Order: sequence, then C-alpha cells, then structure tokens
Amino acid sequence: MAAPVNSENLDATEQGFLSHLIELRTRLMRAVLCVLAVLLVLMPFSNTLYEWLSSPLMEQMSAIGAQMIATEVASPFLAPFKLTCFTAVAISAPYIFYQIWAFVAPGLYRHEKRLALPLMASSTLLFYCGIAFAYFAVFPVVFGFFTAAAPTGVTVMTDISKYLDFVIVMFFAFGAAFEVPVATYLVVRTGIATREELTAKRPYIIVGAFVLAAILTPPDVISQTLMAIPICLLYEIGLLFCRLFIRDESEESQALTPAAGDTNKS
Repeated sequence: MAAPVNSENLDATEQGFLSHLIELRTRLMRAVLCVLAVLLVLMPFSNTLYEWLSSPLMEQMSAIGAQMIATEVASPFLAPFKLTCFTAVAISAPYIFYQIWAFVAPGLYRHEKRLALPLMASSTLLFYCGIAFAYFAVFPVVFGFFTAAAPTGVTVMTDISKYLDFVIVMFFAFGAAFEVPVATYLVVRTGIATREELTAKRPYIIVGAFVLAAILTPPDVISQTLMAIPICLLYEIGLLFCRLFIRDESEESQALTPAAGDTNKS
C-alpha cells in the first residue's frame, strides 16, 4: 500500500522552488539592468570606441594610403552599436558573475566557496588579460602582416562590420586561451589528474596548443604562434600554481568530496 503524500512537505517543496525562481529572476534582472545602464553611458561614445578598436588596422592601412569602408547601408550605425553592446557586457562581467555567485553560493559547502570565489575572480581577470594581449600585442603584428602581404595592385579596404566580427572572435579566442591556468589548477585540484601526470604530458599539450591555435586564429603562422606560445606559458604557470597551492594532491581531491553527514553549507 502506497504511503500517503504529505501535503505540507509538498507545499514546502513548491514554495522553496518558487522562491529560487523568484531569486533567479531578480538576479537576472539586476544583471540585465547593469548592462543596459553601462550601454546607455557608452552610447554617446560608440564611434569613439570603434575608432579606438580599429586603430591597430588603421595605422597599417594609412601607411599604404588605404581606408576602411562600409558596404551596407546600416553598417555605419550597426557596427559601432554592436561594439558598444559587447563593451557593455564586458564591463558588466564582474557584476554579472557576482550575481551568479550570490545565487549559487548558499548551496555550496564551505570548501567549495573557498575554491569557487578565487577561481571566478581569476578567470575574469585572465579573460581581460587575453583581450588586452590580443589588442596590444597580436593585432599590430597580424594586421601589419596582412596589409604587407597584399598582392601588387590590390587595395586593402576592409569592411567595418567584417572587421568587428573578426576582432570579437579573436577577443573570445584569446580570452578563452588565457583560462589555461585555471583549467590546469581545476584538473589537479579535483583529482582528475596529478601534477606529475600533467607534467609528463607536456609534449602533447604543446602540440595541442598549436592545433587549437590553428583552429581559433586566421590561417597564418604569426597569429597561430602568438596564441600557441602564451598557451604553453600559461600551462606552465598553472602547474606552478598547483605546486604552490596544492601540497598533497590526494588529500585535496578527497577534501572536495564532502563526508557523510556533512551538511554545513554556511
């Protein structure tokens, strides 16, 4: 005979689920409002932002007497607006991550909180570093190579929308590539692999870095090398962090598994 359903427990479960949904909606609304507020502040400077973004290419094109063009009617407005939206999301990223953290933190154990918060902060910082590296180190070299490699009689006139799409893809590619130290640390910290195993697989990581760079970057050796070399260096930095902050890997991996009866989530 089936046990009777406790209506009080069912109501409490439904109320708890609804409260979580309400909190999720509230935090999503806060994140969206933050992005909109930053977007409104940046809108008057949308053309200035695009001029700043296109300066690595424009410096190379001005040397050969070329300029950028807009092949579509709405491109002069849509390209700067799209860039402004991307910039607003990038600036709001720390606040968005904070809202995510505030939503999931009450359900985490104490040791999970100690691990998650520094990793979230370092991931955000490394992503920004990847974008800065692409803009200040990669773009001048790559665009200089592209403009110099143009055949005789070919005028380089890049469309502003195509340029923006290319730059955003490169930003995401280098931002993701700079997350290698965090990924390496998590692999060791969670016990998926030991530091010694990752060190022994260094040759495979180097080959994989160049393969990944060939997939994510344009088909030229310069940009691929400028991505692959930082990935290899960041991998070594991740191993160094593991050596400094993970003393006993077996104990660290066991510590991430809460013992039976461990309900302390404060």
